[in-house]
Order: sequence, then C-alpha cells, then structure tokens
Amino acid sequence: MADNTELTLAIEDPSQPEIAALLRDSDAFAAALYPSKSNHHMPPGALHAANVHFLVVRNGSGRAVGTGALVCHGSWAELKRMWVIPAVRGLGISRMLLAALEARARREGVETLMLETGVQNHAAHGLYISAGFARCDLFGDYQPDPFSVFMRKELATAADDQLGVEAS
Repeated sequence: MADNTELTLAIEDPSQPEIAALLRDSDAFAAALYPSKSNHHMPPGALHAANVHFLVVRNGSGRAVGTGALVCHGSWAELKRMWVIPAVRGLGISRMLLAALEARARREGVETLMLETGVQNHAAHGLYISAGFARCDLFGDYQPDPFSVFMRKELATAADDQLGVEAS
C-alpha cells in the first residue's frame, strides 16, 4: 500500500471509533485462537488510566494501522494491546511500536518490560525474541495458563546508557 511509506506514531485516545474497531479486531483474532478465559486483553476503558501510554501508528493517509500500550507499575511495565492490521504486516510496524514503547518505558524509569502473548502467536514470539525478550515465569495477576507465553526484557538504566553498557 503506497500510503504506508509515511508512518506516524503518537499517543492517542483509545476510545476513538477507528481505534475501538482495531481493538475489537484484535479481540476477535484472539477469540478465534484461544478460549475466552485465556484471552487476557486490557479492557478499552482501562487504557485511559494514568499509568497507561497508548500509542497508535497511522499510515500516510491517516488510517490507524497499529496499536500498542505500555502499562507502568513502578520499576516494571507490561506491554499490552500490540496489534497491527493484517493488510500491513511485514512492514516493520510492530517493530516500530515496540521500539517506541521501550523508549517510553526507559523515560518512565522502567527497569523490566514484561508481556503475555498466546502460544500460537509465532510472529509475535519472533518479534519479541529478536528485540531481546526471553521467556519467563508468569507475573502480576496472571494465573498459570497453557495458552500463555510470558516474556521479559531487562532495560538498561540511564546510568548504564551513559556508560555504554548494554542491557542483558
């Protein structure tokens, strides 16, 4: 699609009708793969919380093509609502979102990024592993679930960044 050459990324209101439709599409995708008790979506209303940074990627035509959220919990944060519409997958939009969310986490003083994704989301697994995430035990309020994969990434502190130390 020619209008994807100019992508923009910004914090936006998740209750916009166009964004709400993307979130419903994401929910429908997960519902087709997993039982309802194994879909751990953050409800749209919760995306307005003060500790949530909700990002939207738009193409050159202004159409929303991806979303992602960072939910901060002090020294750690969780990635939620990562979604890119199928028509534009493979263009690096997920990687762009992930990099922006990680940068935001660093600015917020987050030391560890965590996430939960489904066992069948192989493309997501590849993205996260290539970005330095590794599988881990469950965290937060999650319960054991055979359909869930939990991952984490340690972020460099600002002092480490100044010294040129890479995060492990």
